[in-house]
Amino acid sequence: IDKDALDAQVKERKIQEATEKAQHERFACDMKKNDRLMCLLEERQKNEIKDLHKALNEFQKNFQKPETRREFDLNDPQALKKDRPARVSDDDPRCTISGMQKFMGEDLNYDQRMKFQKEQIREWSLQQQKDLKNALADQKLADDLYDKFRIQLDRKIMEEQRKEEESRRDVCAATKTFNRIQAAELDHKNALEKAQKIKDDMDEITCLLQGDFLSENPDQAIGPSSKHPVLVDRWKGMSQEQLMAIRHFQKEQALEKQREREQERRRDAEWDRQRLQAARALLLWERQQQRQDRVQRQDLDVRNAELSQEQKAK
Repeated sequence: IDKDALDAQVKERKIQEATEKAQHERFACDMKKNDRLMCLLEERQKNEIKDLHKALNEFQKNFQKPETRREFDLNDPQALKKDRPARVSDDDPRCTISGMQKFMGEDLNYDQRMKFQKEQIREWSLQQQKDLKNALADQKLADDLYDKFRIQLDRKIMEEQRKEEESRRDVCAATKTFNRIQAAELDHKNALEKAQKIKDDMDEITCLLQGDFLSENPDQAIGPSSKHPVLVDRWKGMSQEQLMAIRHFQKEQALEKQREREQERRRDAEWDRQRLQAARALLLWERQQQRQDRVQRQDLDVRNAELSQEQKAK
């Protein structure tokens, strides 16, 4: 009985250690998966910041050249080369009818030049406002797309975590139920064994007390006189009925022991079956989790490819 109880305790301890080990492995897998997701998000954020800086540099290079600035005509190093002389020839249309040259300090085309400069400044200002508005709109669109993608990714991660928590709770509940059943069976077995031992002890004590060996039944050897009521030399042991009763009781004990062994074998078989079912359920759950991880990674790769195509198109 002590050996069986010890074996049951060892088996239960092994089951608990295997359950704890599986839980630690699942937690480690969750941590690794979260680390990979964080690395991917950080890498994507760095790439997006790099692309934004590159786009800003390209915009400044293409649409904010020094030649397009309002004060460029004041700082143009080629201004003197581009400027026309005050007098080209005698029939220069810039000269007056009297044939006088253009004097220093005069600016006959001031109004037309100022009008042209104002119109040019207005066009430049409108073009810069339009470019700035387009750039802000593109930046806002990129920010909205990035926010939507982050929200969708966060929702997927939360859904996966919720599913994992539910699966973990179901496994823990099944393990607790199985342990309670095993503990109840062990308690019932111990109670039956204790009751059977008490009954066997009482039967043995009763048999010894009421048996012919201790009571020395006088019917076996009755003396011819009251001086010697028992004839020791004639006492040949127990009768055949007593021997048959003892053999019958031994057979019943053997049958009871055989029934106990059969019941114990059935309980062990049932326990092995339940353990195999639990292991099979855990294996199926791990395979399902792996399939979900593969599907999630595929969705993430597809989304990355789409974002890459959109960035390239922009």
